[in-house]
Amino acid sequence: MIKKINILLTDDAKDFVLSLPEKARKKITYNILRIEGGEMDKELFKKLNEDIWELRTLFNGTCYRLLAFWDTEQRALIIATHGFIKKTQKTPKNEIDKAEAIMKQYFENK
Repeated sequence: MIKKINILLTDDAKDFVLSLPEKARKKITYNILRIEGGEMDKELFKKLNEDIWELRTLFNGTCYRLLAFWDTEQRALIIATHGFIKKTQKTPKNEIDKAEAIMKQYFENK
């Protein structure tokens, strides 16, 4: 499989994924590989606002989310900022704000 998109996880995103049970980690990794392969299913990868996207994994009734943004200067690169377990229908504003702050810092340091 040729990668069409690259997904880079920040340390926060890696720490979140590594803190999860093994089967949940495997499902998230599988979904990341599907997105990297070019699959843009709304159930996997959904735009939340102008800049922030949500990588979505549902496993055993738990909604795992990685928030992310695009860096189009680096070909097709998605930066996953951090993760959380979604407990409500709507993505919490503080999680989106955190992703936006990490994105701003990323581009300032670039």
